[in-house]
Amino acid sequence: MLGAGAMGRIAARDFVETAPTGSMLVVADADAEVAARVTRALPRRRGVVLRPASVDAAQPRRVAALLTSVGAFAIINATHHRFNITVMEAALAAGAHYCDLGGLFHQTRAQLRQHAAWTRADRLALVGIGAAPGIVNVLARSAADTMEVVREIHVAVGGIDRTRGRPRSPFGVSYSIRTLFEEAAAPAAVFTRGRLQFVPPMSGAQDVRFPSPVGWQTPVLTLHSEVATLPRSYRGKGIRECSFRIAFPRQTIERLAFLREMDLLSSECVVAAIQRATPPPWRGIPNEYEILRLVIRGRRNHAAVEETVDCHVRGNRRWRAGIDIDTGCPPSIAVQMLARGEITARGVVPPEQAIPAEAFFRELRRRGMRIRRRRRPWSSPG
Repeated sequence: MLGAGAMGRIAARDFVETAPTGSMLVVADADAEVAARVTRALPRRRGVVLRPASVDAAQPRRVAALLTSVGAFAIINATHHRFNITVMEAALAAGAHYCDLGGLFHQTRAQLRQHAAWTRADRLALVGIGAAPGIVNVLARSAADTMEVVREIHVAVGGIDRTRGRPRSPFGVSYSIRTLFEEAAAPAAVFTRGRLQFVPPMSGAQDVRFPSPVGWQTPVLTLHSEVATLPRSYRGKGIRECSFRIAFPRQTIERLAFLREMDLLSSECVVAAIQRATPPPWRGIPNEYEILRLVIRGRRNHAAVEETVDCHVRGNRRWRAGIDIDTGCPPSIAVQMLARGEITARGVVPPEQAIPAEAFFRELRRRGMRIRRRRRPWSSPG
């Protein structure tokens, strides 16, 4: 596993607790002290070997050398998406399978262009297996596989944080400030009327009523990898519309809008200053709840239908982890499914093409995540 940040730590914890006897996990990070500290903090299990390592994701030859030296079966790339291509190159050179947490659309499209090389090598590069992208893509597959025609796929993410006593980050999100700024600065990709378009970031607000306890939220359009892969995957079924929206706290939207107007979202100085202002890791138990929603419209048995599939996420109190488990656990699940032969795809492939839905959902349920679906007739526009 490369990258010992927040998501990497969850992926490592999940792997240690669920991997079969005889497994080995190498926790690698550019900072040797961080890698060693994260490794020491992991629970010990008989038959699961743990090792720390120091390697920089920006140096593919050294990453490949590490993978070769330990005989790695696969690498979970939990670093920032700007390293996806270099880490993929290292994995391919070492003959290891690969997965990451997403490429924020443009990086994902560049990765997909390496499909032929990975197919020739008989290896899988699974692009975007976190929460969104990741879980939501498999939600799409679970419904799309039962339809003859798929016209629309829309993703919406909403959540609440009822944690008491925890210092708040300046922007009220748990994931990378750098990634948040990129989402807020870059035009959002939307697939509409069968064509890809780009619209202003954080536009297209829609009021969405999520199930309790999340309730009403107002997700906005942001740049995301789902729109890079879902239209390609369901082109043969006639898809015409695809979008991704995520809800942020109102104060977060206002602060990001101010920084965007001042042209400060791309400033390394601003990013660094905000990262310094972010509170240190909190040792309490988060009280969070998130819903990953997938709405798909098409035709099943010649009838126009709309299916809504929700993944409910509470967090893991034993780990003192909140809703980030829906991002950190899926790569661990995917690597283990690949090792068991449940995933057989090869090449550079998104989750909706590679991962069998029911087997994946069983693993999510083991980790406390629940899938709920609702169907109703759809008034197709044509």
